[in-house]
Amino acid sequence: MVEYDILNEILISAPAFLLIAVRALAMIETAPLLSSDSIPQVAKVSLAGFAAYAAFPSALVRDWVLAPFGLNFILLIIGEALIGIIIGFFLTIIFAAFSTAGQFFSLQMGFGASETFDPLSQIENPLMGQYLNLVSMLIFVTIDGFRELFLGGFWRSLQTINVVSLVGGREKIVTMLVAGLSRLFFDAIIISLPILGTLFLTSLATGLISKAAPQINILSEGFPISITAAFILIFATLPFMTEAFSRVINSGFATIQNLYIEIGRRIIESDVAGSVASGIIGRVT
Repeated sequence: MVEYDILNEILISAPAFLLIAVRALAMIETAPLLSSDSIPQVAKVSLAGFAAYAAFPSALVRDWVLAPFGLNFILLIIGEALIGIIIGFFLTIIFAAFSTAGQFFSLQMGFGASETFDPLSQIENPLMGQYLNLVSMLIFVTIDGFRELFLGGFWRSLQTINVVSLVGGREKIVTMLVAGLSRLFFDAIIISLPILGTLFLTSLATGLISKAAPQINILSEGFPISITAAFILIFATLPFMTEAFSRVINSGFATIQNLYIEIGRRIIESDVAGSVASGIIGRVT
């Protein structure tokens, strides 16, 4: 019965529902894993429509009086798309740290020329970058990243910000994106530093051996040593890497929600409409 009432309200407020669906689709098209070309476009549109249906009761735009097919409505659509793109793009920046960490020590391992197309990140990526990217995606699924993406990212954004908030808080949004780019390289260095430092010591040791025993072909012997040492380190540090990946992902979601609080109205945990949306999602999943 609750779903029937929501459906009637959606039909009455079709322009507002379209704005919410546009935000959801823009986020899906730019968010990690969901933006992959291997996912059919029909599935992305359907997911955006369902997300808009589930979150419609708690959206700020549902009470707007909108005149569709006007210039103001088109500007609102563009603004909602920008909000979705900002959410997805920021999470993409967070995930780029894992791929970048693999790129940092791929050259030291001897895999610098082993770039192939990565279907997850949609770019040319070294083998170790693809491996860490795949691990990060598995961790994202393990820690219920999709639930956090749609409830903590998309649904909370509908509760707190709209196009007016986007324009008023543009400076804080730019600051968040720039800080995210800076943090990308910082997280990548922290993740790859144990392996990168050990490979540096390995290269230094092989260089000293080549000076002490010039008859040894260090070029042919150094690569197997570096590759073996790197794989042993990856195997030994993988549990710590997974914890670091989880903290980085959770920190990214926390940063987005802090932005919502700063530029929009404070999130109300006991919102009745939000509880209805959570119940719809829970029954379907």
